[in-house]
Amino acid sequence: MTVNLFSPLAIGPYELAHRVIMAPLTRMRASQPGNVPSALNAEYYGQRATKGGLIISEGSPVSLVGQGMPATPGIHTPEQIAGWQTVTEAVHGKGGKIFLQLWHVGRISHSSHQPDGAAPIAPSAIAAKGQAVTASFERAPFETPQAIDIDLIPLLIDIYAQAAANAKQAGFDGIEIHGANGYLIEQFLQARTNQRTDQYGGSIENRTRLLLEVIEAVSKVWGSDRVGIRLSPFGIANDSGEDDPLRLYGHVIRELNRLHLAYLHLIEPRASGAGQAEVDHKNVPSAAELFRPAWSGKLIVAGNFRPDTAEAALAAGHADAIAFGRLFIANPDLPERIRRGAPLNPYHRPTFYGGGAEGYTDYPSLDDTMEAAE
Repeated sequence: MTVNLFSPLAIGPYELAHRVIMAPLTRMRASQPGNVPSALNAEYYGQRATKGGLIISEGSPVSLVGQGMPATPGIHTPEQIAGWQTVTEAVHGKGGKIFLQLWHVGRISHSSHQPDGAAPIAPSAIAAKGQAVTASFERAPFETPQAIDIDLIPLLIDIYAQAAANAKQAGFDGIEIHGANGYLIEQFLQARTNQRTDQYGGSIENRTRLLLEVIEAVSKVWGSDRVGIRLSPFGIANDSGEDDPLRLYGHVIRELNRLHLAYLHLIEPRASGAGQAEVDHKNVPSAAELFRPAWSGKLIVAGNFRPDTAEAALAAGHADAIAFGRLFIANPDLPERIRRGAPLNPYHRPTFYGGGAEGYTDYPSLDDTMEAAE
């Protein structure tokens, strides 16, 4: 049977009506103080929810230490849990499903986000090249992080587990661990950012240890079939990169394959860093094609897909579903537009990060467009 974007799909215990997934998208619009999801956030997610559709939320910091950008909605206070509950209710009201992405940025943070102005934490005290976004939405050079003490790693894992429990309390249908784009989990995975000499550094097996322990901890909260993982093999976002990505990620994915997760979510290298600029890296491999043989579960792929290239990837068996980011920003009814072959709204990059309703909840749906034409 030929598979297309509107073939049903089982993700964990859930039956999806289509394979047009909303990718996790940082938008920096949580209410202040406290980085609390607001009614505006609930409206945004509700607009993009569909019956039998899956949304993966923007990254939600698991703790104040894990925060790295202003106005990103956390999942570590009672107020944040209550705020997220309005989001999940909006999505469920449309018949959709939503997973929360658990996020810790590690060295990509800035002291302005940290309790008492401390340095960010990371596997090793190695500063990233580039600039952080401070708590006041300004740019500043990345700072040298403090290497997390091995005695504190169990606490870090407990923080992920508590965030997973908080997500359940907020009404989510599952969680996704952010292991991509140069953030904390990937910093542990990659040799250039992890130069530890203890059991969390050195060999590929050791560098993979934190990820697997986090997955184990959150799976005790949710069950592994409601846990997804996002990875970016060959990615270069936030000064990331691995000298031997095939060997590293081949091992990581084979280990994850034993755990019966809801899905593996890969970012195609051609789109690495696309949140910060328009990129389409050439002469890079396809993560989906390379690692599909090592993964027996459901595979979601993201990265510069259009409806036609998404259909081609599904038809070729390279993925089970396609996650769309920027197209979902500009098209709240993206699945219906694709279904009808309707024109797509262009996105406006200057409104991606921060602000209010403009560029967030004011993109027109097909119905809005037709009403305006009458």
